[in-house]
Amino acid sequence: MNKTFIQRWFGRGWLSLGYLFLYLPIVVLVVFSFNSSRQDMVWSGFSTQWYAELFKDAEIISGFLLSLKIAFCTACAAVTLGTFAAFVLNRYKRFHGRVLFSGMVSAPLVMPEVIIGLSLLLMLVSVQKIFGFPERGAMTIWLGHTLLGMAYAAVVVQSRLQEMNKSLEEAAMDLGCKPHQVFFLVTLPNITQALASAWLLTFTLSLDDVVLSAFLSGPGSTTMPLVIFSRARLGLDPRVNAVAAITILVVSIGVIVASLMMARAERLRQQQMAAAFKA
Repeated sequence: MNKTFIQRWFGRGWLSLGYLFLYLPIVVLVVFSFNSSRQDMVWSGFSTQWYAELFKDAEIISGFLLSLKIAFCTACAAVTLGTFAAFVLNRYKRFHGRVLFSGMVSAPLVMPEVIIGLSLLLMLVSVQKIFGFPERGAMTIWLGHTLLGMAYAAVVVQSRLQEMNKSLEEAAMDLGCKPHQVFFLVTLPNITQALASAWLLTFTLSLDDVVLSAFLSGPGSTTMPLVIFSRARLGLDPRVNAVAAITILVVSIGVIVASLMMARAERLRQQQMAAAFKA
């Protein structure tokens, strides 16, 4: 047989196995969320009873809504702080403390979450003893998730800034724009896709975080991953499969919509650039 043919199909085979390893468990989970039996691996018929019971479970619903609220706030804050950090690191090559600043921005990427959670817990407990604020709850979880998400957002945005043509900013400044005008009118529109990617990434990281949430949560602030984790330790609950399937659906729709919007924005930008060059 042709050597090129063997190599091509060998690579496709390994790629297919990789996709099966990653996505087959998700497919199985979604399928068994419609199982009428309480035993996950025993199929006894199609049923939507666990979805009906899920919407009657106040603990899961409140945890899911809390997770969505924290994830949304985390994504917005992390993208904002990460964008400013990436802009400083990319545009200002020399300033006092740059190495320390760069290391602190990147530290959450390589630091174990257990260490981050424990250090934040000790710091927040000390601050609460001194000032009486903040109490462990949704705000402390948000602070921890923002710290972690900011590092990921900074990496995504910084990579886009490195690829961006700096002559556009220089031309704007030559035409009389001030630095803040250049940032909001030139730089920001050119990194919109990176901002959207960073927002989706940090939203997902916050939505499924367990370690930081376990350290920073308090009474009445149990997120959905913590609810699922606590119930999984006591045995498999079919309602967990149902909430996981709904989460997968919501995230998939969000990713698809965001991808379509980003592709549309990129096409419009290319058309505008082509029209500008023709003019």
